[in-house]
Amino acid sequence: MAVASLVLGIVSLVIGAVFPYLGIYGAIAGVVGIVLAVLAKKKGEKKGMATAGLVCSIIGLVLCVVLYIACAAAAAAVQGAIESGELQEALSQLETAASAG
Repeated sequence: MAVASLVLGIVSLVIGAVFPYLGIYGAIAGVVGIVLAVLAKKKGEKKGMATAGLVCSIIGLVLCVVLYIACAAAAAAVQGAIESGELQEALSQLETAASAG
């Protein structure tokens, strides 16, 4: 269980750092990793590896959740700019500035 916890913690870290829009899957891996690490520590098997799995899983879980929320907020901001017409106006201003300069 300690090895599985460490692997899931590393998977959670990688998903959070490289693919933040898939944060829900990284969060699931992090939670499962935390559970397995706690169970491994209670059984007394490979305490060092279980602790490493616990730490990686916690950091991965937090990273996934924070970056997933950031991606969702950014997507909502872009959607709001599209709906209000602000994005089209900004693009028009950029085109005008690019053609003038």
